Amino acid sequence: MTRGLIQLPLGSNRANEITFRPATQPTDMEGTPVTVDDVREVGSDTVALELETPNDFDALPGQFVLLRAAPEGEEVARHYTLSSPTVAETFELTVGIDPDGDLSPWLADLEGGETVHMEGPFGTITYEGDGEVVAIAGGPGVGPAVSIAEAAQEAGHDAVVIYQDDDPAHEDRLEALEASGVAVYVLAADANDELADAIASHVDDGQVYAFGFADFVTGVTETIEDAGGDPDDALIENFG
Repeated sequence: MTRGLIQLPLGSNRANEITFRPATQPTDMEGTPVTVDDVREVGSDTVALELETPNDFDALPGQFVLLRAAPEGEEVARHYTLSSPTVAETFELTVGIDPDGDLSPWLADLEGGETVHMEGPFGTITYEGDGEVVAIAGGPGVGPAVSIAEAAQEAGHDAVVIYQDDDPAHEDRLEALEASGVAVYVLAADANDELADAIASHVDDGQVYAFGFADFVTGVTETIEDAGGDPDDALIENFG
């Protein structure tokens, strides 16, 4: 795995976070009630929330859902992009924990068996198993990037993952992808030259996806154009 100035393995600082005890959820909340199957730590300040798939729910890698819950009895709703390649029996959302957030600390404190409410899926940026992919991620964009790469592999196609973050999440899945032949780059947040080089090396190797906050995806768009690619052909999800 190509890396840029990152110390691994990761430590966790979740012990320093505020603990939110799950509150009883209102029965009249909008959306489909969904049971939490498991919550596990997948990086520094990051958890994977595994939910039981409700009846008639179908989604593709790249799509997102609206999750509703009521920490401390007050309803909060947030969008989360799927981070599992399939939704057959359960599906996964990757949640970055903001200790001052209204919802993420509460979700991170769940143990399984609780109920949240969900709407969706939403989004037109999807992968349908139809070709090679180059998945570029900044920060929380790693969830959908990894799921798309895994889905491509399962469909018999090549994949590239380019991921920029000082505190990488989903290292086990990234390492498994690399072991199976995927080109994986994990780069520090200030390794912009290395990011540009990686994108330039693979911009023609498949359908380009990019997930991350506004500054990151804007930089990716410019880099694709500088490398001779067409940014209009890239599928880009701006997290705001």
